[in-house]
Amino acid sequence: MPKLRVHSLTVTLDGFAAGVDQSLDAPLGTNVDGLHEWAFAAWRDLAEGKGGIDAEWIARGDENIGAHIMGRNMFGPVRGPWQDESWTGWWGENPPYHHDVFVHTHHLRPSVSMEGGTVFHFTDEPVETVLRRAFEAAGGQDVRIGGGPATIQQYLRAGLVDEIHVAVVPILAGRGERLFDNLGDALDDFRVAEVVSSPAVTHSLLVRR
Repeated sequence: MPKLRVHSLTVTLDGFAAGVDQSLDAPLGTNVDGLHEWAFAAWRDLAEGKGGIDAEWIARGDENIGAHIMGRNMFGPVRGPWQDESWTGWWGENPPYHHDVFVHTHHLRPSVSMEGGTVFHFTDEPVETVLRRAFEAAGGQDVRIGGGPATIQQYLRAGLVDEIHVAVVPILAGRGERLFDNLGDALDDFRVAEVVSSPAVTHSLLVRR
């Protein structure tokens, strides 16, 4: 049965998955420098045919994924109504997804088709409806949900997430958005299935019981 999966969701030692004051020059915020350095290094290793713990986790995150879900903050720094439709994401003309991506936003706009098969769909529907659409688009494969933390929390509270891969990096943020704040009993059905560390990061996999 297809799953909804979180992968390579990186948090600081004090639990923050995003910082403050997101902007075009600071996609993750101004106080979380180095948050994703482990992932960039792992992608480079994969591109060069190298292995390693971090590269293996990055590769696992792409296995059997047929659609993505993300929040508007992950799509870009633009807030409020769209002034125009020129912003098409952080990733250039050929984003790395190559399938349908569903973007949660209160301000709708037409879908955007990009090179390589990525299509961004903008939706204000309930999470259950968006997930159903994503599963349909995935055609029997799994769906991966990206950031930000608030978007993932919506799906956790609704009991829709099957797996969570969290990568903890040894930096401190002090403020920002935490992944596991104010979730009540939403994590009660999860168990820690794997924990492994590299010199750069500690990986933990939580799976639904």
